[in-house]
Amino acid sequence: MSGQEPETQSDWRSQLDQGQVIPACPLALTADGRWSRRHQRALVRYYLAAGAGGLAVGVHSTQFAIRDPAHGLFEPVLRLVSEEIDRFERSTKAPPVIRIAGVCGRTEQAISEGRTAAKLGYHAALLSLTAVGPDGESAMLDHLRRVAKEIPVIGFYLQPAVGGRVLSHDFWCRFAEVPEVVAIKIAPFNRYQTLDVVRAVLRVGREDLALYTGNDDNIIGDLMTTFEMEGGSRRIVGGLLGQWGVWTRAAVEMLGEIRRDLATDRDGVGVVGHDWWLRNAQLTDANGAVFDAANGFGGCIPGILEVLRRQGLLPSNRCLDPDEVLSPGQAEELDRVTAAYPWLVDDAFVAAHLAEWLDADDRDHLPQGESSD
Repeated sequence: MSGQEPETQSDWRSQLDQGQVIPACPLALTADGRWSRRHQRALVRYYLAAGAGGLAVGVHSTQFAIRDPAHGLFEPVLRLVSEEIDRFERSTKAPPVIRIAGVCGRTEQAISEGRTAAKLGYHAALLSLTAVGPDGESAMLDHLRRVAKEIPVIGFYLQPAVGGRVLSHDFWCRFAEVPEVVAIKIAPFNRYQTLDVVRAVLRVGREDLALYTGNDDNIIGDLMTTFEMEGGSRRIVGGLLGQWGVWTRAAVEMLGEIRRDLATDRDGVGVVGHDWWLRNAQLTDANGAVFDAANGFGGCIPGILEVLRRQGLLPSNRCLDPDEVLSPGQAEELDRVTAAYPWLVDDAFVAAHLAEWLDADDRDHLPQGESSD
């Protein structure tokens, strides 16, 4: 397990169960491909100031190639983010920020990454199952149980279009039975498969297992819906999303508004039944531009980086793979959705605080290949 004291674990689990905006944290690189610690810190400060209840690091948005020995950034990035969260929690006395580390690879690699994350103070691992996919569901469950001995686990149903695979309802029932599983990120981009997960959690009776959306094509729809099946009722309480790595302040405000409207409009009519469905379509449209849905998500990470670059939070939209760039026409699509849906954008909030977030304090003694710029 993670080594968290019971009271501490209770605190962050309570935050997780309440439902949070949890951005998937991108990697800050200069135009020549060096890691910018200054901008990485600024990005974390932005998310925390925006009201994010947690951060996911070492995930797809952070770029899986940080694990490549040529880059060697997995542990340094996780460490920097954790240190910045420590600083925020000490200065604000805020509730615990949920620290989630992406864990991937075959079982021995995943165990090693889980141990590293726990050592650095991360509460849970977002567990990728793609590396054990060809070996079948039983192998995936064995993989889960072995990693869960090192750190609590958040399950991840990833859409097949970007490397996931279709998983059975029975698989999710057995997955939910593992006591160290604390949440599931549901991201198959498919309503039938989303229901498979919700129904499994209800069937198993895991009231202490939180459901989070990763369905970028239906974010608001997921957050609005009460699922009544298997003799029970559950809600998807928050989101662990690459989409929420941009315009995060607006996302926090949106989740708060949805909660208030649901609390006062229990019949699902009026503002909940109409205005939020309009916004759901608009958010999906905006996500299509950021994630480059028109080109099979090829420009997904550059799209996230470009939004943050335009705001001044990142020095470039550079990826570790220099060939991973914006798709033709994607920049114009970003222009379009930014202008069309001002309620989604938090440019004014960023502009008001950018200078203080960029006031980094670790410019000296940088390892080779890193940058303070």
